[in-house]
Amino acid sequence: MSLPTKWGLFSQRSVRVARDSIAAVLRMDPGLSEVPPKVLFTLQSPADIAQYVVGSDADIGGFSSARLDLDNEGRGRFSGEIRTDVRPQMQGKMRSGYAGFRNKVLRRSGQSALMLTLSLKMRPSLFGNVTDDLSLYKYLSLRVRSGGDPRTRNAYFVNVQTDGPVQSDLWQHRLYLRGDGTWEDVLVPLNKFILTNSGEAVNSDMTMMKEAIRSVGISLLGGNANIQGKFELGIESISATNDSSTGTQEKQH
Repeated sequence: MSLPTKWGLFSQRSVRVARDSIAAVLRMDPGLSEVPPKVLFTLQSPADIAQYVVGSDADIGGFSSARLDLDNEGRGRFSGEIRTDVRPQMQGKMRSGYAGFRNKVLRRSGQSALMLTLSLKMRPSLFGNVTDDLSLYKYLSLRVRSGGDPRTRNAYFVNVQTDGPVQSDLWQHRLYLRGDGTWEDVLVPLNKFILTNSGEAVNSDMTMMKEAIRSVGISLLGGNANIQGKFELGIESISATNDSSTGTQEKQH
């Protein structure tokens, strides 16, 4: 990545930190709770794509594959193949059938092998490292388009990591899609995410630290349901919003 491009990203992140500082002030005044949507990430250029890392079970002995690039329209494309078989020496020792991507963050001790694959570095700014403050928002809004094998289209999850004390904790929510191959805006309620650790739900009364979001990503989990096949998910942007009229909300399938 060129120096001007790096400086541009650095400047954008510095603006984001300043904006979140203003949000912290707004939280003190309930009369200022009407805030505009906040774009967290876009996937519309090579520089955007470079801000993400991709991992799959192939990194620890499986055979799934995954990549994140731009499609012919210049929008993000997460694609590959989910497989549930593993190398003979790993039989009974690992879970397979997963792939995922998220923005780059710093690895800390205690993270799983998959989290290591998906964790490289912080997003620096003039004010230090970036976390996003979503405490003023009700929903994550994802502009996405499903493709690939129909069996894979209901196996996606949205993953959120906060700047909490246990860095292997991950907040997850199913990503429900129409599955008709068209672009859609999907709203995921931030208060409906489930706390997980190492792929298992955690029985806890903890609530998500919405004021300190370290990373947001998407994974495809096919192992438990024995879902296999080629997958493709178009992803243009991830935002935070309070406007429930801007997209489709979760539904039971």
